[in-house]
Amino acid sequence: MELKPINEQVIVLTGATSGIGLVTARMAAGQGAKVVLTARNDDALHRLEQEINDSGGRALAVPADVSSESDLLAVAAAALSEFGNFDTWVNNAGVSIYGKLEEVSNEDSRQLFETNFWGLVNGSLIAARNLKINGGALINIGSTLSDRAIPLQGMYCASKHAVKGFTDALRMELEAEQAPISVTLIKPSAIDTPYKEHAKSYLEVQPVNPPPVYAPETVADAILYAAANPVRDIFVGAGGKMLSMAGKYAPALTDKYMENIMIEGQKTDEPATTRPFESLYEPHDGRLAERGGYEGHVAESSLYTKASLHPFIASSAVALGVGGLIYALSRGFNSGQSGRRAETNH
Repeated sequence: MELKPINEQVIVLTGATSGIGLVTARMAAGQGAKVVLTARNDDALHRLEQEINDSGGRALAVPADVSSESDLLAVAAAALSEFGNFDTWVNNAGVSIYGKLEEVSNEDSRQLFETNFWGLVNGSLIAARNLKINGGALINIGSTLSDRAIPLQGMYCASKHAVKGFTDALRMELEAEQAPISVTLIKPSAIDTPYKEHAKSYLEVQPVNPPPVYAPETVADAILYAAANPVRDIFVGAGGKMLSMAGKYAPALTDKYMENIMIEGQKTDEPATTRPFESLYEPHDGRLAERGGYEGHVAESSLYTKASLHPFIASSAVALGVGGLIYALSRGFNSGQSGRRAETNH
């Protein structure tokens, strides 16, 4: 299957006004793609549209809630009306919940699935019907947590497991009928975006991403690579890849690591009352924010991911992945030890 180069494409992108989606929109437009932008926040969306158009790009803003099939049908119709076609559809919109599963309400859990799972299902099926005509790429944003669950974000993990199952099944069905569509699942590690600010939290303190943490540009690079090159799936970040492998080959040991390190590793000392906003139900923030202000080290690139996309240096990718796992485990272990020493001192 041959896909068009980015500068010849029309790309539809959900969740376009924040984090990974925002970086991808700007990067794609900068490389010459026409971008169809969708998100719930009308003001932020149209400011991004104007920014791209004023800088010489081509952008079309179409406000939509991905949980509404009719909203996404309108997005597809607008893309066809404005540009005559679209070549790539990226299902990126998502939200999380921090808290023990026994504490999270069914209403909140169902709302998370409306966005993370049903929003992606809506977008995928609408995109597939259109892409069957002229071909193209469907790109779904899963997570490292599509493979390996962690505590305190159980419902998010469940939704990303569901995303993986749906994407794999859809890929097989499209391949069986020889539809000219490349279907890619991208699995990011922890990324420095406003993810935790948008999430709903039941914690008594502010949540934080556990290391290693990567820049959103690493995911945007992977998305645009998949838009132009058929690839089944992409892990972004060696830490995420090796966590997935640890969960597969040493599940009990990985469970113990999660229980001892990951629960406290997702908590800060900052009271929950200082949370600026959340957007499980409504987009309460109109900023165009790429980063989440992670205070630790943020990896600006992923050598593992770059290597994994080129088979002739796959062996180097494995070596880098092992190094990423060692780094992640050592950072988590040291954080846990420091926390226990602090508790002892108090």
